[in-house]
Amino acid sequence: MASVGGVPCWVSLMTPDQRAAEEFYGPVLSWTFVSSDAGPDARIATVEGQPVAGINQLAAGAGPEAERWTVYFHVEDADLVAERIAERSATVAVGPLRKGGGRAVIAADQSGAPFGLWQGDGPASWWVGSGPAPAWLQLHTADAFAAAVFYGEIFGWMDDPSHGVTYEEQYDEIVVRVDGHPVAGLRGGALESPPDPGIRPRWEPYFRVPDLDAAVSVAEREGGEVVSPPREGPLGRSATLRDHKGASFCLLST
Repeated sequence: MASVGGVPCWVSLMTPDQRAAEEFYGPVLSWTFVSSDAGPDARIATVEGQPVAGINQLAAGAGPEAERWTVYFHVEDADLVAERIAERSATVAVGPLRKGGGRAVIAADQSGAPFGLWQGDGPASWWVGSGPAPAWLQLHTADAFAAAVFYGEIFGWMDDPSHGVTYEEQYDEIVVRVDGHPVAGLRGGALESPPDPGIRPRWEPYFRVPDLDAAVSVAEREGGEVVSPPREGPLGRSATLRDHKGASFCLLST
């Protein structure tokens, strides 16, 4: 993984019911779960022993609507980036806090989309688009250009494009690349069609599955909801779902 700031380095589900989350995602994505050194309320989803994502228990009292997927970006200095977030009228909700072998921040961008910062080492095998990691990360927001400026400024992408992170307009969205490898898209416009006032700006991970239709069926059986049925797109055949508590994620056919 590149050491430059702003490289996606992890995704984690924040959930008020960790056990129920594991019971949902295990059958849908063939995940198994192990303990994490990040704390007693943190678990790691794995595929064939390789880490895929975190499953983190929210504090007592958090309602089911609090469940969401959070994308973490690697930073060299969590305090500095947290200051940049606050300076741009965005939100630093938690941290920086010491967690496991590093420091973490939970924040929200100017549109309200939650994301995280991580200062420290991460799984060496985790790289968006390869191995067990998500195949893609998607930001849904009202103004993709404003989002690109925000993330570019807080992570320093605009200071020196030669350091590896760039973005460009492609497929009606802004594509973020790390060392030339596409890892994320920033898509602007209406969040849903027709607009749904209950839908907020958010980051969505795309997880690979060998049989998309079968995985969608399992998700429905386990209490999930199909938002967009399987369809062809720039990444391949994919579907958008909400889990049993409403967290949005996507499945992508391998």
